[in-house]
Amino acid sequence: MNTFKTIARAALIIAALGAASVAAAEPVVAADKAAVSAPVQSRDGLNRRVRIHNNTGWTMLRFYASDSRVTSWEEDMLGRGTLAAGNSIMMNIDDGSGTCLYDFKAEFTNGQVLTRFNINVCQIADYYYTR
Repeated sequence: MNTFKTIARAALIIAALGAASVAAAEPVVAADKAAVSAPVQSRDGLNRRVRIHNNTGWTMLRFYASDSRVTSWEEDMLGRGTLAAGNSIMMNIDDGSGTCLYDFKAEFTNGQVLTRFNINVCQIADYYYTR
C-alpha cells in the first residue's frame, strides 16, 4: 500500500511540474515593448488580452494591433519572434488609451498580408487567422 501511495504522489508531482513548465513556456507579448515588465493598462478594468491563432498553414512573421482611430501601425508585437502555423499566442492589446477597437495586420511567409479593421478586443478572447 505504501508503494502505491509513493508512486501516486510521484505521478502527481511529475504531472504538476509538467503543467507548470508548459504554462511557463507559453509566450505572452505585451503591446508596449518599452514596458514589458509593467505594460501600460487602461484603467477601466476591461480585458484586452486576445489569443491570436494562426490557422493559415504559413508562419506569421509580423503582427500589428493599432488603435482604430490612428492611421499608422504600431510596432510589430511579435518582435523578433514568429508564430508558426497551427500555433497561438496570447497578446495584451491594451495600449493604455482606453479604446476597445483595434485594427489588426498580419504578415506571412507566403507574402500575404491580412488586415482587419475595428476588432473589439474588449469583447473577444480569441482571433483566428485562416486561409
